[in-house]
Amino acid sequence: MKFNKQGILICFLLILLGSMCTFRKKNTLILGEIPSPIDNLNSSEKIAFGKMLFFDKRLSKNNEIACSNCHQPEKAFTDGLPKSIGIEGRVAMRNAPSLLNSAYFKSYMYDGEVKTLELQALVPMQDHQEMGSSMKEILQKLSNDEQYSQLAKSIFKRELDAFVITRALSSYERSLISQNSKFDRYRAGENAVLNSDELAGWLLFSEKLYCTKCHSAPHFTNYKVLSNGLYSDYVLDNGRFRINGLQTDNGKFKVPSLRNVALTAPYMHDGSIETLRGVILHYSKGGEVFENKSPIIRPFSITEHEISQLEQFLRTLTDTSGIN
Repeated sequence: MKFNKQGILICFLLILLGSMCTFRKKNTLILGEIPSPIDNLNSSEKIAFGKMLFFDKRLSKNNEIACSNCHQPEKAFTDGLPKSIGIEGRVAMRNAPSLLNSAYFKSYMYDGEVKTLELQALVPMQDHQEMGSSMKEILQKLSNDEQYSQLAKSIFKRELDAFVITRALSSYERSLISQNSKFDRYRAGENAVLNSDELAGWLLFSEKLYCTKCHSAPHFTNYKVLSNGLYSDYVLDNGRFRINGLQTDNGKFKVPSLRNVALTAPYMHDGSIETLRGVILHYSKGGEVFENKSPIIRPFSITEHEISQLEQFLRTLTDTSGIN
């Protein structure tokens, strides 16, 4: 691969400087200190390297799909589609989840099958419907990239390999933090930042409808795997059941965070609900009759004005400063 050493250095330094500013700014959070595993401690250099890989289409089999195709920064690291489109126009199994605040997740994928970001990085690269590649193929393509080889040696003290790629990618993903929304400022003491309808929406969310049983602040998720009664039959995608075969886990999916929810439509694991209003109406009806539906999901009465207030509150969870 032809390259200019000076150009490579300038490119990496620009990314690194941006990552250092982001990393320092976000290292002290209302969400808590950014966790990292002992074999992949956080560093600005790893974040910068991971960002380069995140936007590199060579990670896919046909060099046409990067991680950023399905996790677009301007859409809170989702893609706006019901189900993502992979190589050769293949339709993925599920809706692309946001990567923001993934550093704090207890598990990954909609069924919670993956326990670390490092392992999660492997899944889309090797999924037939998504990037359709293998680590062997990826390393064959990237092994001749002197820029990546130099970074692997300088940052990880080893040759470019699966360890380096997964650790760099996960380091970048851990840096994607959302914690400066309008609602966060309200919680920090700026009481006047919410208008009357937004505040009424928060009271509906937290005190009348008890949405906080699953979506409590500050993370706006309880990280649990449960069924919200989206369907009465989960034939097309039975959630966690496909992982462990337990009938009690049929139709159960991981509770998503609602941070930046106004930017991540369409909703649900299959992108089947287009709007926030549609989601509210689903829950107001108590969901479909289903044996594993969580007892938390119960019908409730809500007026059109209250729906508007609830939507306005949910929009206060938007934080564009975490999108870079």
